[in-house]
Amino acid sequence: MADHEGFFARRTEAWTRRDAKALAATYADDGSINSPMFPHADGREAIERSFDKLFRVFPDWDITLDDPCISGNRAMQVCKVRATQRGEFMGIPGTGKRLEFDGVLIFDLRDGLIVRERRIYDFTGVLIQLGVLRGKPAL
Repeated sequence: MADHEGFFARRTEAWTRRDAKALAATYADDGSINSPMFPHADGREAIERSFDKLFRVFPDWDITLDDPCISGNRAMQVCKVRATQRGEFMGIPGTGKRLEFDGVLIFDLRDGLIVRERRIYDFTGVLIQLGVLRGKPAL
């Protein structure tokens, strides 16, 4: 059985350093990421580029990760992200707006590496915070 605890601790450290190369190294060569924030990334090089872009657009990206829930070769982590949009994101020039949103990261693992990651975010909340969508409280 792989050392999942150590693996996820190393990923958390790489997130803290905003180290695109170290994060990409946690994926299999044929790994993939499906995220609502950036295009689908297939392969380690594309994954590294997606992290590079993320950290250029949101240079102060801060992610708080709960302990992973692991069952066999599948893992899940709940997260909270805080970041300021400085670069172009989805055609929106840098706004300087501070975002805060919750998410879930779902991983399929093989041989101690991620082969597939699915990210689920409160993307409607992100768009409201950026001013793209308008919303008002339900009550």
